[in-house]
Amino acid sequence: MNLRYLWRVFVKVAISVVFGGFFYFFWLAAFLLVDIPDSSVLKFFFWILTPIITALGFAAGIVIYERIASKYRSKLLNIFIWPLIGCSIGAGVVYWFGPMLIVFGMFVAGTVSITLREVVLSSKTHNN
Repeated sequence: MNLRYLWRVFVKVAISVVFGGFFYFFWLAAFLLVDIPDSSVLKFFFWILTPIITALGFAAGIVIYERIASKYRSKLLNIFIWPLIGCSIGAGVVYWFGPMLIVFGMFVAGTVSITLREVVLSSKTHNN
C-alpha cells in the first residue's frame, strides 16, 4: 500500500464519520423534540432506530466520497451492512452503562467497521 492510497482511505473514513455524526445529531434532535408518550414500546422503537440511522450516515459518507472522488462506486446496501453491524454492536455493548452513552460505542465500532471494510476491499483488489 502506498501513502496516497492510505490518505484516500483516511479521507473516506473521516467523511463517513462526519456524516454518521450529522445523521446521529439530527436523529437525536428529532428524538428530543418529539413528545413521546409514556409508551415503553414506542421508546424502544426510537432507541432501536439509533444505530440504523447512524449507520446510514456512515454509509452515506462513503457513497458521497465515492461519487465525487472515485471510479469505484459501491451500492449503498453493500456499504450499509458494515456500519450497521458495527453500530449495533457498539450500541448494544454500551447501552447497559446508560442509553445516552451509546453514541460513543456506535462511533468507535462504526469507524472500526468501515475501516475493516476498506481493508477487506483492499485485500480483494490486491489478490485479484
